[in-house]
Amino acid sequence: MKILVLNAGSSSQKSCLYDLEDVLPDTPPEPIWEASIDWTHHEGFAEIKVKPQHGEVLEEEISATSRPEIIAHMLETLWSGETPVLKSPSEVDIIGHRVVHGGAEYRQSTLINDEVKDAIAKLALFAPVHNPANLEGINATEKLFGNIPQVAVFDTAFHAHLSPAAYTYAIPTKYTEQGIRRYGFHGISHQYCRDRTAQILNRNIEDLRLITCHLGNGCSLAAIRNGQSIDTTMGFTPLEGLVMGSRSGSIDAGILIHLLRQPDMDVEKLDRILNRESGLLGVSGISADLRPILKAIAEGSTQAQLAFDVYVHSLRSHIGSMLASLGGLDALVFTAGVGENAPAVRAAACAGFEFLGLKLDLDKNKQRLLDVDIAAPDSAVRVLVIHTQEDWEIARECWNLK
Repeated sequence: MKILVLNAGSSSQKSCLYDLEDVLPDTPPEPIWEASIDWTHHEGFAEIKVKPQHGEVLEEEISATSRPEIIAHMLETLWSGETPVLKSPSEVDIIGHRVVHGGAEYRQSTLINDEVKDAIAKLALFAPVHNPANLEGINATEKLFGNIPQVAVFDTAFHAHLSPAAYTYAIPTKYTEQGIRRYGFHGISHQYCRDRTAQILNRNIEDLRLITCHLGNGCSLAAIRNGQSIDTTMGFTPLEGLVMGSRSGSIDAGILIHLLRQPDMDVEKLDRILNRESGLLGVSGISADLRPILKAIAEGSTQAQLAFDVYVHSLRSHIGSMLASLGGLDALVFTAGVGENAPAVRAAACAGFEFLGLKLDLDKNKQRLLDVDIAAPDSAVRVLVIHTQEDWEIARECWNLK
């Protein structure tokens, strides 16, 4: 069974193709083809990189005119060019798409039809950057692959079982009825990490109380009990919750009112400040990337140190709130760029929970191992570092709907 996965973002497009046998493997196999598009690196151009499992890597830069046409060009390398992996598009059995926002209605992965496409378009009101890009990928593949089944895998779906107490904001009900509520994001990653944790610990998913920490440029936590997300840090938008690379995370709403009263402020400028100029970047004045900040700390920068301390304080505080929702903890899981590659963040976060009997194996933590338990043997809480594989999780959802 050949499963094509598209993971579309506002500034990039990632795709891969899996070729599976009759039984779904327990661990992610290597894709037989991977490709990506970057629209941001060189203004006015799209950078395309295609990597077949066997053969030469193709890299090219073309004029960034029509995004759907560029997506189609990338996908056509599956059966054209120097190292094709297919004879024709008809060899693909099913196509899975990451869709950021499924609203309250879409609580699981869904076969795409006109009704689903209309819903994704309407939900662009809540995800104006991502849902239109997701829909572009869906429309591009429809033109290329015809009637091959397509699946929308919603990033919000994993959090669809939050209780009203967890998803309701304390605002007048008329606004809640307009769809303003906590949705949560990074659900595909949190779901993958839940399943991989159960595998590594050789435990039943339903028996585990987990806090999964997706720490990348965007950051979120999920509290998981009985296999379901019962609480999460991102909310109506991905801006709520943890301090992130360039996003502020949760701040006093009165600050927003105060800023909007300033003569030089408007909604668009405030949006840019909170989403693109805050977080690690805003506090450090250096970067949204943790690596230059850690380097600056080593060189004695007090502002870089403050950015790190604010980041860790936010992380610990929100882990504590997830812990309260769970009523206990079996495993703390770190994933995504920072979670997988920043031992200092993991050590600092865990240091706040030694009262639970949580003990890190400091040597293992520094080795930057993936898909392993880095807790000390006598730790009362397991600590895992897992390489998140959202594309494989999307493929698994397609398999389940085939």
